[in-house]
Amino acid sequence: MNIDVLGIDLSKNVCSVVGLDGKGEVVFRRRIRRITLAQLVEKLPACTIGMEACCGAHHLGRQFTALGHTVKLMPPEYVKCYVKAQKNDDRDAEGIPEAATRPTMRFVTLKSEEQLDIQSLYRTRDRLVGERTALINQLRAVLFERGLVIPKGRTKLDRWLREELPSASGLTPVCRSW
Repeated sequence: MNIDVLGIDLSKNVCSVVGLDGKGEVVFRRRIRRITLAQLVEKLPACTIGMEACCGAHHLGRQFTALGHTVKLMPPEYVKCYVKAQKNDDRDAEGIPEAATRPTMRFVTLKSEEQLDIQSLYRTRDRLVGERTALINQLRAVLFERGLVIPKGRTKLDRWLREELPSASGLTPVCRSW
């Protein structure tokens, strides 16, 4: 069995794996537990491995590269057009190696652990800022329901809370205790 391109559809527990030969014909098809995936790939001779760029793909990509394979990560939306009929894990796994062999395919660069750390920090900060904005808007809405119009912006709300809240009328003791 000579596998030139291996397509892996990643999931949390069971991954679908399809291997194509040099002619593009399916010579290997298997569903395998994620924990044994590295053992399977380790036994294969060096080949091109295609995966969708998703959770865990960068980690596995670094592992497979260290074993001598060429890893190509693709955005999931670019792989979708190579999937035949109804979408499922096995059909995705069959479309991935086909997409990986296309000369015009856009690939995602493997990220190092440091790059993933920075990305995680930015995503966490972005989420916290979004939640803070939602809370500020909710507070402005609660105050607006009581006839108090607060301009947009965190600093304007901070100033209003310091300067205007103590003398604001129409607020119940419960509302003031927030």
